[in-house]
Amino acid sequence: MAFTYSEKVMDHFANPRNVGEIENADGIGEVGNSKCGDIMKMYLKVEDNTITDVKFKTFGCGAAIATSSMATELIKGKTIDEALKLTNKAVMEALDGLPPVKVHCSVLAEEAIKSAVSDYYTRQGIDPEPIVGKV
Repeated sequence: MAFTYSEKVMDHFANPRNVGEIENADGIGEVGNSKCGDIMKMYLKVEDNTITDVKFKTFGCGAAIATSSMATELIKGKTIDEALKLTNKAVMEALDGLPPVKVHCSVLAEEAIKSAVSDYYTRQGIDPEPIVGKV
């Protein structure tokens, strides 16, 4: 099945931003989709409630890599509260859209951020569920 991807999707797939790991990360989140096999791992560095650095490692299709890359770009430099407001729809819009069968990749990106923030709060001794929701 052939899909048409936007130039932005192709750019973030071919030249992903913020790839890698952060040593001594303040929060690490890992999510996956059992249907397609995509796995995203997101690393956060937080100072004064602001995400100063974010990196990701994604095992998956081009859309999964592109959504991970774009999501990191959208939350870098933002407060944790701002990052938690990032939706999969906003990630898709920033990429100029995704084919309907690839929307789940943007959902994974949103979930990876929430998972990493949840881990950050847990490491701070704060119950993340009232803030982040169920991860």
